[in-house]
Amino acid sequence: MTLSAAATADLLARYDRPGPRYTSYPTAVEFNEGFTSERYLAKLAEAATRPDEPLALYVHLPFCAERCSFCGCNVIITRKRGVAERYLDHLEREIDLVADRLGARTGVVQLHWGGGTPTYLNVDELQRLWDTISRRFTLLPGAEVAIEVDPRVTSAEQVERLMGLGFNRFSMGVQDFDPAVQDAIGRWQTFEQTETLHAQLRAAGIASINHDLVYGLPQQTPETFRDTIARTVDMRPDRVAVYSYAFVPWIKAHQKQIHLEDLPPREVKLELFGIAYEGFVAAGYEQIGMDHFALPSDALAQAARDRTLHRNFMGYTTNPAEDSIGFGVSAIGEIGGAFAQNTKKLTRYEDAVMAGVPPVERGFERSRDDTVRRDVIQSLMCNFHLDVRAIERRHQVVFRDYFADALAELEAGPVGHGFVRVTPDAIDVTQEGRLFVRNVCMAFDAYLKRHEGETQRFSRTV
Repeated sequence: MTLSAAATADLLARYDRPGPRYTSYPTAVEFNEGFTSERYLAKLAEAATRPDEPLALYVHLPFCAERCSFCGCNVIITRKRGVAERYLDHLEREIDLVADRLGARTGVVQLHWGGGTPTYLNVDELQRLWDTISRRFTLLPGAEVAIEVDPRVTSAEQVERLMGLGFNRFSMGVQDFDPAVQDAIGRWQTFEQTETLHAQLRAAGIASINHDLVYGLPQQTPETFRDTIARTVDMRPDRVAVYSYAFVPWIKAHQKQIHLEDLPPREVKLELFGIAYEGFVAAGYEQIGMDHFALPSDALAQAARDRTLHRNFMGYTTNPAEDSIGFGVSAIGEIGGAFAQNTKKLTRYEDAVMAGVPPVERGFERSRDDTVRRDVIQSLMCNFHLDVRAIERRHQVVFRDYFADALAELEAGPVGHGFVRVTPDAIDVTQEGRLFVRNVCMAFDAYLKRHEGETQRFSRTV
């Protein structure tokens, strides 16, 4: 990767600061308890008046048998298999409650099961959850039906059942193949386990396989990470996510097991991403957004070339739906210009759905200004390009006036450092600026300055 403008210590120190990943705008730290379950019900009723518009559905399956010390997900650690059956009882109630409000609006273009470990469920439980969803919703032609799978626990029988149900995209956590790194993060997964599951999926006819890697983990070195990239390239997944490790021990207390001195310094972390970039591009992959790579034939790569890529809480997608519904503990949805997040506490979740009340704990309703800024940030995050005139037409604003402060901030930093090109008609993130696209988007974030001086809320951007 060409990092000549990005690699100096001074620039890294300037740009490596806490910042959002912008899976949403406004970000989840702005969610508040003023958005109630009653307001969520009203939003569902409004959504029902748009029966022809498609939906995206996310189902959170939080259970894991063991906790990985690096993990930033909302998980429940248990070896008591009966908890999954009880959880499905409550999921079914929540799905029925929401579907009743949505009425005839049942078409789905994106379905994603995440976790936790979705394949913690046995084949009968997987079937039961599928039946619950398909009883109330209809997958539209071309729908993306995705699931996260763990190579350590996913069986051939589960793969066969999931294939039969209609799942067409499988995403597997890998993180890193090096034993020292795996020891440091408490996740022991052999290369053979990953290779075996990958081969099973290919043999079963799955045409979209994603591997998740993480750079910046404790004990990672350029030499060991280069080996992980080479092994991944050899398996040739269709998509690869290469996430920057989010070290947030003030949010995830179990991350305190990881020692700060074991994490690679920012200069090495940048080198690790450069190794991933060089390895995948040399193997024929195209960079998608800030941290994904895809083969040219993959739908994500095609959308990136066409500048039609979208992003939601489920990741980058080619099947945009204005409204998404989250089911399960901690799940987040977006409906009618509002975000809604379920409670993270299992007992509260159960109590709410048993009472016939959506388990929504907090949320946020976007203002007009939020929507304008959301469109700008999403375009830059997804496509590294912003059509200024399109924003002006869509929102009836004069861009240079509306975003005068943001443009001045870009000129004072990213433009001069070669990360961004700004013209009256467009803003483009350069190749060297892609690693810093979060910093670019932060210039358009109206909420960050309000939180200056407060306790750190975000992971670092590099």
